[in-house]
Amino acid sequence: MPAVLNRTFAAILAVALPAPALAAAAETPCLTAQEFTAVSTFALPGVIRGAAQRCMPVLPSDAFLRSQSENLAKRYSAGRDRAWPEAKAAFFKLGGGMDPQSAGLLKSMPDESLKPFVEGAVTTMVGQQLPTDRCSVVDRLVMLLSPLPAESTAEVIGLAAGLGAQSGQARVGKFALCKA
Repeated sequence: MPAVLNRTFAAILAVALPAPALAAAAETPCLTAQEFTAVSTFALPGVIRGAAQRCMPVLPSDAFLRSQSENLAKRYSAGRDRAWPEAKAAFFKLGGGMDPQSAGLLKSMPDESLKPFVEGAVTTMVGQQLPTDRCSVVDRLVMLLSPLPAESTAEVIGLAAGLGAQSGQARVGKFALCKA
């Protein structure tokens, strides 16, 4: 998986985990390619918005993220609800090391409260952590993927992650993707 996607989706997967759980990430269960695809489908709008926020100051005026990011994020939001149950389960699977009180609090939140919390966290984390020297690559990648429906884009990302997992190389931040 390209390093830009690797770092971007590390932020996605870290969203549901408090700091103590991140420290225990080496012991965290792996995600299957299907789970990773569900997380990607749900998180894509937030990733796009976060990348646009981070990159607008450094991209040229004709950059895709500057002019089309919000339209794309809205279009990609259409498939999120279908992906949510599996994405939510994957977030909690990765959060297995979080303290029981935090886990209980997050699990008790109704989906209509938890979904915007997760998306907001994704947007914020990408907006803060994406290295600005990679903005032109991210802009080009988003532009190239933009004609695809959200589900296909997430499938491409999941496929890339799955191929990496087959070779034993797939990691997203500190999280492992299961070998197929």
